[in-house]
Amino acid sequence: MLIFSVFKTLTDQEVTVELKNDLSITGVLKSVDQFLNIRLDAIKVHDEARHPHMMAVKNCFIRGSVVRYVQLPASGIDTQLLEDATRKEAATQAKR
Repeated sequence: MLIFSVFKTLTDQEVTVELKNDLSITGVLKSVDQFLNIRLDAIKVHDEARHPHMMAVKNCFIRGSVVRYVQLPASGIDTQLLEDATRKEAATQAKR
């Protein structure tokens, strides 16, 4: 679960989550589980006119199955380490 490990290292960093219903939410990543369910605090909805019911919400829980994309902070990810880990995991999968 390489992606799960990456998300765990990004706890307390700001991320943007785009949902399958076209709702985009930016907030501070507080937790993520093995199903990639996400909990965000201090959220801000990108299109408030389209989603006025979300204006009063300050934190949320997002089910992993409704997530389309997660935009991660470039400063929070060591791409070289991620590439190496991906290669190792692919090699392990190929041996099975």
